[in-house]
Amino acid sequence: MTSTPPGSDRADAATEAFLAHRNLLFTVAYEMLGSAADAEDVLQETWLRWAGVDLETVRDRRAFLVRITTRQALSRLRTLGRRRESYVGPWLPEPLLTAPDVAEDVELADSVSMAMLLVLETLTPTERAVFVLREVFALAYDEIADAVDKSPAAVRQIAHRAREHVAARRPRGVVSPAQTRGVLEAFQRAVQTGDLQGLLDMLAPDAVLLGDGGGVKQALPRPVVGALPVARLFALTWDRVGAAASFEIAQVNGRPALILRLDGELDSVMAVRIDDGLITGLYSVRNPEKLSRMEREIAVSR
Repeated sequence: MTSTPPGSDRADAATEAFLAHRNLLFTVAYEMLGSAADAEDVLQETWLRWAGVDLETVRDRRAFLVRITTRQALSRLRTLGRRRESYVGPWLPEPLLTAPDVAEDVELADSVSMAMLLVLETLTPTERAVFVLREVFALAYDEIADAVDKSPAAVRQIAHRAREHVAARRPRGVVSPAQTRGVLEAFQRAVQTGDLQGLLDMLAPDAVLLGDGGGVKQALPRPVVGALPVARLFALTWDRVGAAASFEIAQVNGRPALILRLDGELDSVMAVRIDDGLITGLYSVRNPEKLSRMEREIAVSR
């Protein structure tokens, strides 16, 4: 009987640790980047670095893996910032089809929601990393300091600044999945029946509609602002495509969202932001590159 080489044991241990925390690492990268494709690339880079680590020197494998992932995500986030400057039209996060149990973890569902990811886009890369690691994943300040190459005292200041920034911009109040689904169902009925007043009743006066086609599919070149312009645009669009269109509600980024199909083919995904019972934001993603993960559930976890 042949013995297993020590190197093989180390490789097995490294693989086991990586797989045990993979969903967590993906979620960290996705919340920092707003892109599943880029998060997957970060995980590949994390694995390559992790595979070369001497595990005997690692006290906390989870923290070590999170540190590698955060550093890789930060590097990529700075590159993406330059790339998004030349993006055609509004940029929206890549939607993910998520399992129903994500909604049960209210904090996780909130952190991956389209509305929150857009708020996180307004932070600097380091602020975003610190906020995600502290507020979502509850890492200690010294662990975050290792990940972002700052002192614990500096991280505390950054966390405080990021928390205030996000608090001023995040959706007001907690909206349950059932409430969101109810709003989406009412919105869907109003669009399909041409009920303009019904749409206006659901939209906040300053509601904003963003459309992301990425220069590949026709989409709004700039935000549409105001309840009446948004309602009229939906009414006109439905008049044009209604015969070929069908809506369904699915769990997207931990929240109910509308999926639009044209002639049975996935066309777009629309998430909403709700404040004080009214829709204040509508986020429609049509870019085909961002819809490739809408046919199967993606695991996110804390």
